[in-house]
Amino acid sequence: MENSNRVPFDWFVDPLKLGVAGAYTDSEDNPLAWQADAVCAQTDPEAFFPEKGGSTRDAKRICSGCDVRQQCLDYALANDERFGIWGGLSERERRKLKKRA
Repeated sequence: MENSNRVPFDWFVDPLKLGVAGAYTDSEDNPLAWQADAVCAQTDPEAFFPEKGGSTRDAKRICSGCDVRQQCLDYALANDERFGIWGGLSERERRKLKKRA
């Protein structure tokens, strides 16, 4: 006989799987929690990694409205990301920013 007071095994759904913005932004346990709120996570990733000489306009437009743009840029600078648009800046723009610092 089944106990009707038992909690179903699937009672918890990870908010990240549901795409809930703000789900883990303040999590100290996960330094990449900001990625859950990144607008780019809900768009085509190819826009952020254009071919050499390709336009970065679409990616930068998306970044301009992102709440975690600064965290993204900080991550890219700290981890020496050499490809793609991070925090609204291209590889070249990030290199220039690092040189000025």
